[in-house]
Amino acid sequence: MIRGRGGMVGRGGPIRPLFNSGPGSFRPFIPHVPFDIIQCESVFPRAKPAPDDKVLTEALLKRAQELTPGTPEQTAILNLVTKIQGVLDNLVVAPSLFEAAQVEEVRQVGSHKKGTMMAGHEIADIVVILKTLPTMEAVQALANKVTDDLRKSDPRTAFSSLTNEGGFEISSADATVKVMISTIPPNIKKLDPQLHLDAKIMQGHLTAIRHARWFEENAFHSGIKVLIRLLRDLKNRFEGLAPLTPWIIDLLAHYAVMNNPSRQPLPINVAFRRCLQLLSAGFFLPGSAGISDPCEQGTVRVHTVLTLEQQDQVCYTAQTLLRVLSHGGYKQILGFEAYPNITSDMTVWDSVIVTPSDRAYEKKDEDEAAETATTDDKMDTQEK
Repeated sequence: MIRGRGGMVGRGGPIRPLFNSGPGSFRPFIPHVPFDIIQCESVFPRAKPAPDDKVLTEALLKRAQELTPGTPEQTAILNLVTKIQGVLDNLVVAPSLFEAAQVEEVRQVGSHKKGTMMAGHEIADIVVILKTLPTMEAVQALANKVTDDLRKSDPRTAFSSLTNEGGFEISSADATVKVMISTIPPNIKKLDPQLHLDAKIMQGHLTAIRHARWFEENAFHSGIKVLIRLLRDLKNRFEGLAPLTPWIIDLLAHYAVMNNPSRQPLPINVAFRRCLQLLSAGFFLPGSAGISDPCEQGTVRVHTVLTLEQQDQVCYTAQTLLRVLSHGGYKQILGFEAYPNITSDMTVWDSVIVTPSDRAYEKKDEDEAAETATTDDKMDTQEK
């Protein structure tokens, strides 16, 4: 019996369900686990020794280093974050300094907090939780207060602020910090769309705090952070992987490095290849167990925020990249050498022709309407 992208197939054809499918029948959802050689390596012993991946490992580490912001950029971000954090912390311990709102808590989130910031995107994120209801006037007043205090403490540096729908940004000449506003959970139901910030955005910022806390406690291994940068780079350069959200990439990298029988971190070359193998096997397709969101109650599978079309797109793109990688095309995959349309055009690698995988899902009008209704509420929080 094998499991394909269309379901389970046996020697005699498709396997029929054990339950009747007539009106009123009960068909329980039983998620399947796609094939993962890492989890069952003992059952499939190698016929020959594993290939030497030293060259691939060196290429992965080199690419990860290129994707890491330089020391001057990291120092500039850290200095600005420290100054803003200090101003906001003062408002927590001394509420009388700011009358427009009351600050409950200040937490750093996002890629800077996690240690996965990408070169060329040096923006740090801070969530400010208000005890009071977050009106646009209060947000503007808080932005002005923070900017004024920064200018007083460092008159030689030019600071500027810009409000947006979820908070505001503070910028200096060489760094930017995004301050995201939220409120305490009991206030969420009291928000008035005409007066306050959007409730979905507020909930998304609270979710970002949970994500940052989970990452700090569980994904501190350096191999996970290296893999996250590599996967984000793939997402940025290959359109088929664009639907993957930052949170999905964080969890996928953690799973690929840490979830194995030995419970020991896998080498970066093995983990990188495993990511493509998992995605190719349907890890994020309908019916797959995938990865349960550790920051949500119940069993929420993170890939369900993707539409059916996006899930299929991620799968067939990963299949093509995995075949190219298997035939030595790692330089093109990692971006060291340009090879246009590697996932859409037929390519040749050492006399081996690699034909791109094609889509298996054809979207229908009713499917599109159903997906839109179920994914809109989820996507905002997954983007954090």
